[in-house]
Amino acid sequence: MSDTVSSAELQESIDKLGKAYQSIREQMSKVIVGQDEVIEQLLISLFSRGHCLLEGVPGLAKTLMISTLARCLSMTFARIQFTPDLMPADITGTEVLQENRETGKREFRFIPGPLFHNMVLADEINRTPPKTQAALLEAMQERQVTVGQVRHTLADPFFVLATQNPIEQEGTYSLPEAQQDRFMFKVFVKYPSFSEEREIARRTTSIQIDDIQPVLDGPSIVELQKLVRQVPVTEHVIDYALALVRQTRVGEEGIPEFVSEWLSWGAGPRAVQFLLLGAKARALLNGRTHVSTEDVQALASPVLRHRIVTNFSAESEGITTDRVVEELLKTTPAKEGELTRDPRLQKIFAA
Repeated sequence: MSDTVSSAELQESIDKLGKAYQSIREQMSKVIVGQDEVIEQLLISLFSRGHCLLEGVPGLAKTLMISTLARCLSMTFARIQFTPDLMPADITGTEVLQENRETGKREFRFIPGPLFHNMVLADEINRTPPKTQAALLEAMQERQVTVGQVRHTLADPFFVLATQNPIEQEGTYSLPEAQQDRFMFKVFVKYPSFSEEREIARRTTSIQIDDIQPVLDGPSIVELQKLVRQVPVTEHVIDYALALVRQTRVGEEGIPEFVSEWLSWGAGPRAVQFLLLGAKARALLNGRTHVSTEDVQALASPVLRHRIVTNFSAESEGITTDRVVEELLKTTPAKEGELTRDPRLQKIFAA
């Protein structure tokens, strides 16, 4: 796809993406019951060239959801079960000394690890030591690994979905906030509703045929990722995303009182980037060529919840990061005129 496209080509690509989105949801519904919001956020992250961190208690089909998505997208898939004894070379690959049959000399040959797939499931990422976590997160950021003195480029597209269990914290290594920032979204996988759990019980206790048909392949996804970045965003939507993020920074002028009371640390510039990229992808998935503040609002929690840190006072009161984001959305005007005329926010824009 070229850097500039005609309106007809753009509409054709949007129609293709919309049809693919509906087809993916239909295919996944053959295996996964409910979790529509989670699936939407996974696809938004994929089309924005981001990565996802999924958190939920055991038994909510996180692994099944990700492996089914890989089948829908016709991409190579690898699942890594993170354990306390997992080493960086186990995921990046290693060099082995082999004899060259033609020359008779011994030489090193690189054997790629599971990171050299399009979609990688890092299962229970918080159960492996920081050294291995860092190797994965470096690959996510740089999209390459270095073994010895040689750099190896990873597959394109490259999409990492990591899961972690919020319970059973004994023997785990929590991801530092700086490393969590590498993930575009932190997605909470919640319990199903009564009707959904009833359908899960019915399906999983009888003979089940899940004939999943591929919808998109790797090159198509790369083209759609380029399309997302071509979606225009108005200055107002950019200012709105900036206002949300900059209000989380403790000690700055113009921040709400509850931020000073509840937070010890705020989000960085990467949060603004992911809010806007995610809003672009969400607009396209809904058949729109324009981004609205509603798109930013819908993604504020998954983008910000792991980028802001509550203090002891908030934790003692049971205040979560989602509650902080909810209050930010309430107190930040979404309309253009109201946003720029707000005396408190004017201090933020002038900083």
